[in-house]
Amino acid sequence: MFPVVGKIILLSLFFLILNVGSAVASGKTAKPAEAKTAILLASFGTTVPSGVLALDNIARQVRKAYPGTEVRITFTSNTVRSVWKKRREDAQKWLDQGIPVEILEVRNILQTMGDLQEDGYRDIIVQPTHMFFMEQSHDLAGYIGALASIKTLKAKWRPFDNIVMGRPALGMPGDTYSYHTDIDRVVKTLGADAAMAEKEGATLLYMAHGNENWSTGIYAETEKRMRQVYPQVETFIGVVEGTPSLDELLAGLQRAGSKKILLRPFLITAGDHAVNDMAGDGKGSWKSILTAAGFTVQPVLAGLGSNDAFAALFVENIADAAKERGFVLK
Repeated sequence: MFPVVGKIILLSLFFLILNVGSAVASGKTAKPAEAKTAILLASFGTTVPSGVLALDNIARQVRKAYPGTEVRITFTSNTVRSVWKKRREDAQKWLDQGIPVEILEVRNILQTMGDLQEDGYRDIIVQPTHMFFMEQSHDLAGYIGALASIKTLKAKWRPFDNIVMGRPALGMPGDTYSYHTDIDRVVKTLGADAAMAEKEGATLLYMAHGNENWSTGIYAETEKRMRQVYPQVETFIGVVEGTPSLDELLAGLQRAGSKKILLRPFLITAGDHAVNDMAGDGKGSWKSILTAAGFTVQPVLAGLGSNDAFAALFVENIADAAKERGFVLK
């Protein structure tokens, strides 16, 4: 005879074995826990409070599309982050101006990825909100590649299971996605700009950022496509750094059919470059140079990220990146 406690243990084991056998027989086996997925929006950033609206709009569009997926932000510009870090000393001043807390407390890519790891996110989509794959995207890819390469003796101790980087608005090198298609998608979102220029009887001139160390031929292709899709408007795209500069565009602008120019940033945000280099009152601003050259200039201080159709391109790029790795976005 077993003691009472022994009988209870035997009965418990019997029912446990019976339940497991029933589950196997019915095909109901325990499923592994689903990996937690997060989206990280990596922007160059801006120090101009009104320019934050464009970044906030992109984040809002992404959260609307994927309400069940964690979405966080980081700024890739060290200079921009340092400004916001200083501003945190007088946080309420900026919060009272409508600056979101996540902008005020923005962190770098390593800190933000570390936070995601601590919070249990294993699959990460890093989506750059850059115009094209140039210096900022290149360096961002370097960080991502380094984090993804971390190996541990036991796989479960790796900081992440999968990290994938989406492509910028105008695409990136490689043959997975045609950058020609990406140009077409961007141009399609700019119909309102062309319509405004046509209504005003103006030439449409965009200021892009560019880069002195990377080719900016992507802007020439985009300019050509704008003229094909919106032939009723003469469109030019110049850059702050690299080529074509405003000086290089002046002869073409003089030959254009209008002495009025609609001047807009070909930038994600209407930040410092737009406010000062493009539309500022200083002698070196594009507005001042063009005015001195005899043009009537109408600046528009709105970044492309404020355009809902343009912001939605990043939602599509996130979906493509998720599909590449089999991530589930909710």
